[in-house]
Amino acid sequence: MNENKIHLTSAEIGSLWTSYMNSSMAKCILEFMLNHIEDTDIKPAVQFAYDLSSSHLDFLIHLFEQEKYAIPNGFTEKDVNMDAPWLFSDIFCLTYVNHMSKVGMLSYSGFVGMSAREDICDFYTQGLMDISTLYNQTNKIANSKGVHPRHPYIEVPNESDYVDSKKYLSGLNPFTNKRPLNAIEIAHLYMNVLTNSVGVKLCLAFAQTSPSKEIQDYMLRGKKISNKHINAFHSILLENDIATPRLPDISVSHSTTKTFSDKLLMFHMTLLASAGIGNYATAAAASQRSDLVANYERFSLGIAQYAKDGADIMIKNHWLEQPPGTKDREKLARKQT
Repeated sequence: MNENKIHLTSAEIGSLWTSYMNSSMAKCILEFMLNHIEDTDIKPAVQFAYDLSSSHLDFLIHLFEQEKYAIPNGFTEKDVNMDAPWLFSDIFCLTYVNHMSKVGMLSYSGFVGMSAREDICDFYTQGLMDISTLYNQTNKIANSKGVHPRHPYIEVPNESDYVDSKKYLSGLNPFTNKRPLNAIEIAHLYMNVLTNSVGVKLCLAFAQTSPSKEIQDYMLRGKKISNKHINAFHSILLENDIATPRLPDISVSHSTTKTFSDKLLMFHMTLLASAGIGNYATAAAASQRSDLVANYERFSLGIAQYAKDGADIMIKNHWLEQPPGTKDREKLARKQT
């Protein structure tokens, strides 16, 4: 049977739509970064990320045309002001690409697992390999410049052991001492410090360059939420005498010139919010201390509400593009009567 004659499944349709939206957004941001980066070590990595986004879009557009699949509006050159002054430091650009490549690896691994058609599987498998290469490339550059944030160090275990009490899982009782954090819990706490640090800088950059008071307030609210979570995770680590390593200088400029469309800014924040909820869900599942699980669940609810409020703003301004879906069968039936 001709592979191209096999119909796309709902999972493939949804994955392709998401890929187009994310890649078209990334292309706008990366193109702006390339216009201002001066560091000759960092620029090739950002260029590689831009080339990946461009090649993914080319594949998707060709596939959509073959399948008579309506091409999403996504984001175009109209959503970025290439004449705006520099907004991100070169180190921020490197950190941003590194962070978004981690998000991309998670997304593409999920897309591979949901795809059945050979050409779609091949596309996402190759995409996962390319994004993994990008992640490793940015890690290598950050290490060479001494700006790669390393997770906290602990002693290597010299013997194996078993949990000998249910108290190992406790942590919510204020009248009992919490057990020390294990390595898995430390890893997730620190990773979420890093991801929220990137979120803080993006919120600042987006707030100061949007002309809309509503968008400014929304971004500053996001900054406040991220800082609150960073402080909570820092406190838990410090309670266990674990110092969090210094984060890289991921500064943004003082530019207030409109750089990206408000539609793109809001879409980007919804992407970060969904990634954050995913990170917290993974961390909660991996953590064995009940207080950590409760914190992650509480923080996830807050992010979900933040994302919901963002969606309301996008709907009000006609910025929220609707994913493909099925028709309301009952509504269609009523039209026939």
